[in-house]
Amino acid sequence: MAYLGGALDATIAAAAGGDEALYRELRRAFSESAERQLDLLRRSRCDGNWRIAALRLKGLASSFHDEALAALAEEAVEAAPGEPTVLRRIDAHLRGLVVTV
Repeated sequence: MAYLGGALDATIAAAAGGDEALYRELRRAFSESAERQLDLLRRSRCDGNWRIAALRLKGLASSFHDEALAALAEEAVEAAPGEPTVLRRIDAHLRGLVVTV
């Protein structure tokens, strides 16, 4: 099994307890949820929707101990809806998490 390292993978590995299938399932669930929130951020046209998606992303990141993503989500909370630099940085972070297990 290939791990990226860091708190995110350590959290998922601890929850999976050595079960590779469960590790992959949890990792996939995290990635899909994060991508869903990023998609909602991209489609947000008002402050309320933007803020809700950013806070959900921050909560997800915090639950899985992805501190870098939580910080990016906090930047989104503070930014104007549709802020392209924040969206690009979140997208780049999520693409960097892709790993074959």
